[in-house]
Amino acid sequence: MARPVVGIVTNMHLINDQYPAHAGGTMLTEAIARVSDCFPLLVPADPTLVPLNELLDTCDGFLLPGGRPNVHPEEYGEPETEAHGAFDRDRDRLVLPLVRACVERGQPIFGVCRGFQEMNVAMGGSLHPEIRDLPGRMNHRMPPDGTLEEKFALRHTVTVTEGGPFHRVFGATEVLTNTLHGQGIKTAGPRVVIDGHAPDGTPEATYVQGAPGFTLAVQWHPEWEAHSDPTSKPLFEAFGDAVRDWSAGRRAPGLKSA
Repeated sequence: MARPVVGIVTNMHLINDQYPAHAGGTMLTEAIARVSDCFPLLVPADPTLVPLNELLDTCDGFLLPGGRPNVHPEEYGEPETEAHGAFDRDRDRLVLPLVRACVERGQPIFGVCRGFQEMNVAMGGSLHPEIRDLPGRMNHRMPPDGTLEEKFALRHTVTVTEGGPFHRVFGATEVLTNTLHGQGIKTAGPRVVIDGHAPDGTPEATYVQGAPGFTLAVQWHPEWEAHSDPTSKPLFEAFGDAVRDWSAGRRAPGLKSA
């Protein structure tokens, strides 16, 4: 029997600084295929190529990965500044409506880093352009030098709410994570529950209150060592379970696919 399909939203990339491509990290596809046990499908981040209704019908769940460009601040009512960095407006136009549709339908969606921020903005929240500039905050950005192992090294704890969804996934209220982001949540959307924080108070784990499906999102990168890391592995397993449940429900006799 075919595995359920997880759409992984891509990022725009220039091969050799010239040839445009829709790119997705191999760590993400491996995590979905080997840990979530789903079929990974790279989705072009362009709503003119993949209209929302077709995309929702094609995939059973969605992974919103990290990416260097940031959500444009006009999406949360603030002016663009140099601190906001680069943008990908096509991805904004694709993902923000996708998040809202998945929340309404109960279709599983998992946000990672930029995806974490996208889910907050889609639900009416806002972002800080640079976390490290805030009083009392640590530098959450990727170390500029070193190997991949050093860049993705575990750098701080995240404490989640006892009895909450992340506690149930992890089996613990404190976990170790990497940290590779510049922006972060400023105000949470009206239904966005901040369920986990870094030691400096930075929001690190959220879900959408009252959503009928999987809406977990994390600010770190759980795709690193997802097959063995004790924090990452249960996240991708729980997401895979949710995607299988959705797929089985919409394939059941008498139920429409969308």
